[in-house]
Amino acid sequence: MTNDAKINDVSDTALWVAYYRACETVRPDGLFQDHLARVLIGERGVKIAAHMKSTARYTEWSVVIRTVIIDDYVNSLIQEGIDTVINLGAGMDTRPYRMALPKQLQWIEVDYPNIIRHKDNLLKFETPTCQVTRIAVDLSNDNERKKLFLELGRHCGRALIITEGVIPYLSEDQTTALARDLFEQPKFAYWIAEYFSPEVYRYLQNGRQLKKMQNAPLQFFPINWFGFFERNGWRPKTIRYTAEESLRLHRSMPMPWFAFLFKLLASKAMIEKSKKMTGYVIFEKAEPDQA
Repeated sequence: MTNDAKINDVSDTALWVAYYRACETVRPDGLFQDHLARVLIGERGVKIAAHMKSTARYTEWSVVIRTVIIDDYVNSLIQEGIDTVINLGAGMDTRPYRMALPKQLQWIEVDYPNIIRHKDNLLKFETPTCQVTRIAVDLSNDNERKKLFLELGRHCGRALIITEGVIPYLSEDQTTALARDLFEQPKFAYWIAEYFSPEVYRYLQNGRQLKKMQNAPLQFFPINWFGFFERNGWRPKTIRYTAEESLRLHRSMPMPWFAFLFKLLASKAMIEKSKKMTGYVIFEKAEPDQA
């Protein structure tokens, strides 16, 4: 029997992060509105968030800022001619319902069958702003993934791939396979993914965090994050760093008391470096490094 408050697998992380979008929606100074988030998370999402309370302040902040960044990316790439968005590991994302998107835009959500059933059931009476299709596929299955990408590549014009909060849960081998499969599709033009600097790895790998995430462990810790993607055919087109973006949005990162000592004692270069430890990237295609 599963524990309703624990993360039992990667799918549960979708409920966890959607809880913070629901919280943002009821704030008087909310940076976006996601009224369907509360519908999708149910009581289970609330319990998971309560169980993860020790990391809540930072996680809530990062989820909110990344949501704004990716929303802006989607809008800007539509202006550049994207006609299809393929959201891999879509979880509880509701962008095709809450964003003002072109009616003809094709928005394709891919996730585990249980996630797809959950959303189909709870959103069946909701009206999206664009054309929405949901596909149940286990993306870790190489044959299923390749078959899906081939089929989607045949029917889109120019596609944007989103993997929001997906890559950190994959191994380097799995991410390599994903990157190369995406690269093989000529019409897959852009790819949005997160960035973590090696300085962040220590936090992600601390004992308390590992214990709470033991059923959905973070695995992707390359020595050179950007170098990894470039070797597999994807170079950064645009990078927006979470801390820098939060200053623009007047939503500063929650900091422990000792962080203020760092600001007093650190050099200007160190402070600037600390603002670039996490972010979201638009990747575009380059020739893979064959070395």
